[in-house]
Parts: sequence; C-alpha cells; structure tokens
Amino acid sequence: MELTPAFSGLVCTDCGSNFTVDVDQRCPDCEGVLEPTYEYDSVTPADLFDGGTTTGQWRFDALLPFGRDSAVTAAEGETPLVAADRLVDELGVGEVYIKDEGRNPTGTVYDRGMSLAVTALSDHDDPDSLEPLALASTGNSGQSAAAYVGRLGLRSYAFVPSRSAFSNKAMINVHGGQMRVVGGRYADAASAVDDQLATDYYSLQEFTTPYRHEGAKTVAFELYADLDELPDVVFIPTSTGELVAGIAKGFEELTEIGATEETPTIVAVQPTSCGPIAAAFDRGLDEPEPWAHPDTIIGELEVTDPAGGAEAVDALRRLDGAAVTVDDSDSLESATAIAQHEVIEMGAAGGAAAAGAWNWQEADQFSGDETVVLLNTESAVKTPDVLRSHLMGQGV
Repeated sequence: MELTPAFSGLVCTDCGSNFTVDVDQRCPDCEGVLEPTYEYDSVTPADLFDGGTTTGQWRFDALLPFGRDSAVTAAEGETPLVAADRLVDELGVGEVYIKDEGRNPTGTVYDRGMSLAVTALSDHDDPDSLEPLALASTGNSGQSAAAYVGRLGLRSYAFVPSRSAFSNKAMINVHGGQMRVVGGRYADAASAVDDQLATDYYSLQEFTTPYRHEGAKTVAFELYADLDELPDVVFIPTSTGELVAGIAKGFEELTEIGATEETPTIVAVQPTSCGPIAAAFDRGLDEPEPWAHPDTIIGELEVTDPAGGAEAVDALRRLDGAAVTVDDSDSLESATAIAQHEVIEMGAAGGAAAAGAWNWQEADQFSGDETVVLLNTESAVKTPDVLRSHLMGQGV
C-alpha cells in the first residue's frame, strides 16, 4: 500500500502517543482516538488541487494517508454543488448551494470515509484474519461498509436497529454484507456488536478506525475547489460527530497549507428530540452527556451517545461554530420543499441542514451577503416513506 509523502503517521488525541499505520484501531496505550497527521509544510495548494485525471475524493491524496493508486474506491466524492437560487431570497443571503452527497456510490456521505477505512485494510498481510469486520449503524454506514468491504472479498456485519430504513437493510444484504437487526434504537445495536458476535472482530466504527472522519474532510476540499474560495456558513446534519469533526479538519488544513486564511462558520444541526452535541456545545461541556429519551423520526440522526461527540464539540469551538436543534416537522418540510422547488431529492437527514438555515434566518443570524452551503448527507430514496408520510399528514 502506497503511503503519501506528507503523511507522518497517527497520533492519539488523548495521550499524544505516535503510531504507524500498523496500528489501525484505537490507541493501544489509552484507548484514545487516533488521528492521521501530516507534514503540512511539504504540501502546497497546487499539490492538493492538481488532481490530474483522477476523479472523486482521491484527487486530494496529497492530504490523505494513502495514494490514489492504492485506493479501494468507486469514485466516491466529487459530488455536485448545486445552486439553490430560490433559497437565496428566502434566507436573505448572497448565495445558497446544496452539496449533494446523495450522489455517492451508495447514496451517502459515509462512502468517503469507508473508502479510506477499507483502503487501510487492503494491503494487510493476512486479510482473512481480519474477519469478521463489524460495526453498528443507523443504516447508511452499514450499507456503505458492506459495499466497500465486499470489494476485498471479506465478510462484514452491520448491526442495525429495527427502526432503520428498509432500503438500508435490504442493500446491506444486496452488497453481500451480513446484517443483524436489533430491537430498539441505535444504542441497542451498538451494545449488540460485542454481545452477539462473542468473538474478536475488526471494527469499522467511526472513531475506532482512524480513517472514517478523515474521509469526511474531503467535503471541505471540494467546496473550496468548486467555489474557488470557502463558503461563509456550512450547515451539517449531525449524529455521531464524524462529519463535523472531519469537515472542520479539512477547513483547518486549507489554512495550514496556505490556500486560505480563514475557516467558515460550521453549524451542527440536530433534532430537537435528540441533540446531545448541540446541548453540550450550548452548555459549555467538553463532551456530550447521553440523551436519555430520544424521539425523532429521522433515524439517521438518532444517536444518543455519539462516539465523536467530544471531537465535534471541540471542532465547533475551534472554528467559532454553532449548534442548533430543529423539529422533525421542520426538517421534513424543508426536504420536501427543496424537492418541489429545487429539483434535488434531499434526504430526511439533509432536510435538517435546510431547517437549521431557516432557523438562523428567523433568528437574524445572517448579515445578508453570505455564501451558504447545506450538506445533504443522503439520497431521498433512503427514506421515501418518511417524506411521503409527512405530506400525507398535511393532507397531500
């Protein structure tokens, strides 16, 4: 496997110990989260953005651990940034774009990180010894894992709560993955991984593998490449903290290599009835407290004890960001309104980003000339029943 010249290894964010890529789960010294690090002085903006003929996120391998020729990839990334002109007047800003991650191979932003996580395994001396590979998932990352692990001919197990969307459950099996449906919610599925496997396994869980949130940062690189500058405000539907932490790192790395001097405001958006990261940020806590009584219909965002909660809160503070909560009805209304007026099929989770932007407008948080990006994390075909039910509740 080809390591990139700037990649300098992994560092534990808790104890500061340094490791090579041979350590690819949590820190063996303290169980802390491992973070890929780079020699930023050796990378120029031209190095990062001169992708040649490479398509997708691997054009940015100058700031990825592995070279593009080693990638386990299905051309994830390079998703369209779609102008939403109608929203400009409604929000009272300069420009509005939707970053449509539903165009990724399995219809979700999590394909970015899964490509990196599985690439890390592709040159293992004894790939069969990694089996089984497992993770708990609200749905999307389980489908993504099945797809990418299947490229290596290995078995993956996804533990999903019974309330996960049928489309995700079906496609986990279609991609060749094994699936365990666990009664209850995401927390029950997470507990079931250890209880039901009852054997050693390789974890593809976010913030256990060092690479899933590392893939998310390529969203930031693409926004800069598409706009020729950074946007002012980015609204991110937030569950595990993976996207907030990863995208924030991408913006910071652009300043490290001298591509830009400032980072955007990132806004983490969570459901009102399950907002542990938003609550921690607002209360000045270093990490979220588990959410006791979740009650959101948007299953992708119903994560009560986010694995990357502390990382997300820290990222929001470093970038002078913000966190907001939105009602499910507003998220679903936003998703359907965008589908009806802007063509894009925005998923239920993506609708939270738009609802967060409308909340900001109502609170007079916009100055009037911002470039705003809404991150659509998934294809609407993941949850058509939820979106249709919202319309039926309105008599449509």
